[in-house]
Amino acid sequence: MDKFSFFSINYRKTIRDTFKQEVFTKEKFVIVVDNDNKVIGIVTDGDFRRAIWNAVSLEDSVDVITNKNFTWLAERYDVDNAKKIFSTTDIQQIPVLRDGILVDIIYKKNFEAPGLVSSLRGLNIPVVIMAGGLGTRLDPFTRILPKPLIPIGEKTIIEILIEKFAKYGATRFYISLNYKSRIVKAFFEDYVKRYKISYIEEEKPLGTAGALKLLKGRIKTPFIVSNCDIIVKEDYNKIVEFHKKGRYLFTIVGSMQHHVVPYGVCKIKAGGELIDLEEKPEYDLLVNTGMYIVNPDVLKYIPSGKKFDVTELIYKLMQKGGKIGVFPVSEKSWIDIGQWEEYKKAVEKLHSFY
Repeated sequence: MDKFSFFSINYRKTIRDTFKQEVFTKEKFVIVVDNDNKVIGIVTDGDFRRAIWNAVSLEDSVDVITNKNFTWLAERYDVDNAKKIFSTTDIQQIPVLRDGILVDIIYKKNFEAPGLVSSLRGLNIPVVIMAGGLGTRLDPFTRILPKPLIPIGEKTIIEILIEKFAKYGATRFYISLNYKSRIVKAFFEDYVKRYKISYIEEEKPLGTAGALKLLKGRIKTPFIVSNCDIIVKEDYNKIVEFHKKGRYLFTIVGSMQHHVVPYGVCKIKAGGELIDLEEKPEYDLLVNTGMYIVNPDVLKYIPSGKKFDVTELIYKLMQKGGKIGVFPVSEKSWIDIGQWEEYKKAVEKLHSFY
């Protein structure tokens, strides 16, 4: 089997199939080829987002969104030319072709000078991790351990989450606590030396957004909010850039999910007469992952000392005319660890994130 077939997809495959590819989750791009295995273009995560924003049907062939005016190099390429391309553009990878066939892929990171600060490490805003919930979806495990300390492989959920953000340069973390808070703080005693960690302590459960009110006056810049039981594989700098460029007050990170109803769905009119019967309909839904970018001005809309959920906050912002953005990621770029039936899948899926 051609070792580069992992990076390729036929142009007749659907957009949905393309973004479910393992390579897309890992590399954030895929090479599009014709029936003779010749490269006709490249599709990146940016193309995915534009397709979602422009309401392109995911049933369309990937050829519809393929960038056919792409940068490529011949097999015996000039190294200095490759360096010039990487240093003067935002291109992260270049396919190397022989008679139109993919024979190699070179990456910008391999051409960066030793000691150069990684382009990933630009995330200089605070991260708030909401970890005060009871973790009832993971009962009975959470009767013993608080949800943030549930192990995923050799690390806890919250360790993995913090290290994902730290990879992009985040050093300032706020953790909301309520249930078994002393256990969590004891766990992080050694982490205080590596990262700046502060706690938001709820005297009583304040819902999925209420604890953010306790940050008023403590945070002056936009900040990231993440549930402690979800992991999003994405360049967080791109999400923050989208938020700032769009001048959004609040940005939701959404995951495109594909669902099939395993039954025939009846459509009826008043009185019960059948209009249509749709067999096993399929739907693509952009769902809320539980990760957000928030401007500090938002905190004034959260009531003090009361249970208040993120959905209530979003509705209130919309009523006030606040501009809210949605940044889509692919289906496989999001893990929800908070349910037992998803726990084992999450452990297996997490390995593909590295």
